[in-house]
Amino acid sequence: MLQVRNPKARHKYFITDKYEAGLVLKGTEVKSIRNGKAQIGQAFAKFVKSELFLFNAHVSEYEFGGEENHEPSRPRKLLLSRRELNRLKAEVEAGGKTIVPLRIYFKRALVKVEIGVGTGKKLQDKREDLKKRSAQREADQALKNFQRR
Repeated sequence: MLQVRNPKARHKYFITDKYEAGLVLKGTEVKSIRNGKAQIGQAFAKFVKSELFLFNAHVSEYEFGGEENHEPSRPRKLLLSRRELNRLKAEVEAGGKTIVPLRIYFKRALVKVEIGVGTGKKLQDKREDLKKRSAQREADQALKNFQRR
């Protein structure tokens, strides 16, 4: 299954809630995503009036698109239920939280975006995460070496 992931999202943010949203796309965008030509490392979601849009998501132009090709980094509308939109808007307006795309994937023939509500990490938090990860890696390696004997 093809997925486009945001590798920096969990490094930069504490992700609290996750939502699955539909994405309004043109045909050439779907073909480019299917070919793995999308990047969401710098992307974020923002409310415009009462609708949620994904900004800075780069979907490369489809090489065989011709005149009907799309603009690579245009804003794309996210599709959520009204209840989810209201909940997200309340969380973001409360302050200190942003909406970040975690991954883009296919669910049957539809393109979906997993978005998360995140609070920004400070440098100290990032360092702690790196320490935990390296300690876990060393423990896993030691266990693996012990089991070989």
